[in-house]
Amino acid sequence: MSEFDPKTAVITGGASGIGLGLARGLAARGVRVMIADLPGDKLDAVAVEGFDAQPCDVSDLAQVEAFARAAFTQFEAVDLVFNNAGVGGPHGKLWEVDPEAARAHFDINFWGVWNGCRAFAPRLAAQAAPSAMYNTGSENSLFPAFPQTAAYIGAKHAVLGITESMREDLPPHVHLGMIIPGWVFTDIGPEKAMRRALPVADYIEVILPQILALRRFVVSHGYNQVRIAERMDELTASYQQFASAIADDEQYDVRLMFDRMQRRNAEKRWS
Repeated sequence: MSEFDPKTAVITGGASGIGLGLARGLAARGVRVMIADLPGDKLDAVAVEGFDAQPCDVSDLAQVEAFARAAFTQFEAVDLVFNNAGVGGPHGKLWEVDPEAARAHFDINFWGVWNGCRAFAPRLAAQAAPSAMYNTGSENSLFPAFPQTAAYIGAKHAVLGITESMREDLPPHVHLGMIIPGWVFTDIGPEKAMRRALPVADYIEVILPQILALRRFVVSHGYNQVRIAERMDELTASYQQFASAIADDEQYDVRLMFDRMQRRNAEKRWS
C-alpha cells in the first residue's frame, strides 16, 4: 500500500472545519466526496458546492449505517473514510460538569467514531482494493491541551485507544490511522479565540500528503512534542525508579504471552 490514489472518499462532519477542508482538498485532486453532517444550512451549502451530501447524526448508529449504504450505493466502492465529526465539550471542573452533558458529548466525539468504524470497516475489508480509514483525534488525545475540558480530553484519548486497537482487526489492504489536529481555526470553539489558530486551508496542506502516504499518525503542530515529552518523561522516571527490570518482567508481559499462545495454537493446527 505504498501508493494510494483514492477515487472516492466519505467524511462525517464534513460541512465545516477540517472535514470541509479535507473535502475541498481531495476534490481538487479529482476525488469524489460524499459528506455527512447534521441537516441545515451548512450541509445545504456543501451540496450547492457540488458535493454529495447526506444528513447524518453520528451518535445514531442507524443513521451512520444508512450513510454507509448510501456511499456504497453512490460510489460502488469507497476508498477513503474519515470519521471526523466532533463538537466542543462542556467546560468546568470535572465534579461541576453535568454527567448527562458529558455522556451526550461522548455520544458524538467517541461513539460517533465508533459507529463510523462499525459501519465502514467491514465494508472496506470486503473490498479487494486497498482502502484507508482515518479517525480524527486531537492533540488532546495525547495530553490535556486546554484546562477544565475533561469530557473532551477523555473522549479524544478514547479515540486513540479504539483506533490503535482496531488496526489489528483489519486485513492488510485496509489502512487505519489517526489525524491529530493541534489548534486549528474551526467552529469547535469561540471565534474570538479560534481565529488566532492555524487556518484550515494551511492545515490541510500539511496533513493531506501524510494521509495519501498512509501515515499511521497524521500530525501538524510541532510544539505538541514538548507536551508529549512532559508526560512521557514522568512516566519513564516512574518506571525507572519503581518498576521491575524489563528482563525480570518479561514473563508477565501480556502481549508476549498472547503471541506465544497464538504460535502454539498455530503449531497445533498444522501438526
